[in-house]
Amino acid sequence: MGNKYTENTKLSEILGKPEEEKIISKYRLPCLGCPMARLEAQMLTLGQVSKMYGIDLDGLLDELNKIP
Repeated sequence: MGNKYTENTKLSEILGKPEEEKIISKYRLPCLGCPMARLEAQMLTLGQVSKMYGIDLDGLLDELNKIP
């Protein structure tokens, strides 16, 4: 069974899910609550935002994929 979340997962697939948002917040992804981020979330992947903001993608994916 593969991982549920990958570097190609759109940010919008995670927003609105409490456990996932907790983990993203832990990694200090900026502006999660601002309206522009919600719009961009439809286009941006976890890989892209990790690169833009210097987020540890492997650590983020590891934690996200541990959620049942």
